Amino acid sequence: MKKSEKTKNTKKSVKNTKKSVKNSKKIEKNEEKPQKTKKSGGFVWFISISAIAVVCLLVCQFFFENSLTSNAKFYENTKINGIDVSSMTMAEAENVVLTDMLTSRNEIEINLKYKDKNWQLKGTDFEVTNKIQPYIKEIASYGKTGNYFQNLKKKKEIEENGLDFQISYKNVLANFDEKLNEIIEEVERPQIPASLVFDTSKDFPFEVDKGQESVTVLRDELYSKLDDGLKKGKIVDIEIPIVEIAPEFDEEEMLKSVVKRSEFSTSIKNSNQKRKNNIKKAMEAFNGMVVESGESVSFNETTGARTEENGYQKAHIIYNGVYVDGVGGGVCQASTTLYNALLLADIEINKVCHHTLPSSYVPLSFDAMVSSDYADLVFTNNLEKPIYIRSSVDENEVKVEIFGQDTSGVTIERHAELVKVLGHNGDKILPDTEGKYADKILYKGEFYRVKYPREGYESKAYLKYYKDGELIKEKEIRHDFYNAQDGIIMEGVEELGEGMTLPPNDVTIIKPQKVTKQSEENVKNKLLKENPSEYGI
Repeated sequence: MKKSEKTKNTKKSVKNTKKSVKNSKKIEKNEEKPQKTKKSGGFVWFISISAIAVVCLLVCQFFFENSLTSNAKFYENTKINGIDVSSMTMAEAENVVLTDMLTSRNEIEINLKYKDKNWQLKGTDFEVTNKIQPYIKEIASYGKTGNYFQNLKKKKEIEENGLDFQISYKNVLANFDEKLNEIIEEVERPQIPASLVFDTSKDFPFEVDKGQESVTVLRDELYSKLDDGLKKGKIVDIEIPIVEIAPEFDEEEMLKSVVKRSEFSTSIKNSNQKRKNNIKKAMEAFNGMVVESGESVSFNETTGARTEENGYQKAHIIYNGVYVDGVGGGVCQASTTLYNALLLADIEINKVCHHTLPSSYVPLSFDAMVSSDYADLVFTNNLEKPIYIRSSVDENEVKVEIFGQDTSGVTIERHAELVKVLGHNGDKILPDTEGKYADKILYKGEFYRVKYPREGYESKAYLKYYKDGELIKEKEIRHDFYNAQDGIIMEGVEELGEGMTLPPNDVTIIKPQKVTKQSEENVKNKLLKENPSEYGI
């Protein structure tokens, strides 16, 4: 044996000896430690094995989940919409499936129905889009994410039996929501509550309109049905799912909620046909009118301009305290009749004007003069609910009825008070310098009466409120002055020629009035004589 080999073996022997000594010391040291029981050692082994198992599962789970990449292959026997994508990557499967779905777009037909309405949407009605990628990824993840043992079971299930996953054709149709919303808007409708219908041709002019039930499309359910249908095939027939809600109402209570609050009429028995025409024309504008709570109404705006083009005719009107012919004569009787009906219905009056000459068909301070230029009748429905106006005109009278909420047993009466008579100043004699009356008078001392002097009146109007026959309230609503009118006599201006004499003059000059106390009855009779109803305006 060579010296080098001998030296080498010697060193090895020394090393082994040292190792033996070291192991002996380790054994001695372990023998000195107290020995653990058998039970404690089993628990340690159990914990160790469990920890190792969890680690293994986590590692396996990690590799399963990280195997789902764009290059990952589908399991064998995997189909999507009937297309075998076995061993394909997600990108390859997406390309094949999308191409097939887009090619089949011409065969897509969606038929929607609601009652007697039908809508048809074809695949060619839509633009194209690609929304299948998330579904491809979801299918690819089947059996590759989640619980490891369940994934093994799913993998085996696919490879042995095969699975055909379905992706809805809806995912290749663009502007789908837009087209569906157009149909939904045709189906849906808001609820219209029941309401009262005002028909002035009937004795009791009200009936109940039952309103309209609301129709709401159950969008989630409709989309779900469409999605399911387009997964199963290219032709889908669906009854649009809806919810209908009918308005709730009590017909009897609704009919009881409206009563006749007032009625007022004036006579037109002695009026000529032109005047009756004008009154009827004005009243037609109010017949059937419904005035909502808080709404204001103008008589002039409602009736329109009093012109022949609008159907009005010439009849007596007052101009400068004198009755003359004018288009629309008689309309003031229409406004006055309406005004009194409104008062008796306790409706708020915003604006009212009295005539220059008192009317004979209503007491003082209860007239309502209207003029296109400066006078109007304006009222506001101050009740909580609507008021309904029915007006009628026949050969004998004009009548207005006001319907609305219950009056709670309260009735209203009118009361007019004559405060005093305002005496006139007699006649004024004016020269006919313009020759306006030259066909009647020429010379000084010749007289022609243009109008008579008329006494005036100060008056007040009151409303009295009664309940169960007892007066519960009284309020003053008007304080008017119907100014006295001077008489006007025109006199010729030419000087008499030599030897000329004037014929007898039958014009009597009336002196200023001496005011005497008069009863309201006397005044009423005087007005009937001086301002007969056929002249009333």
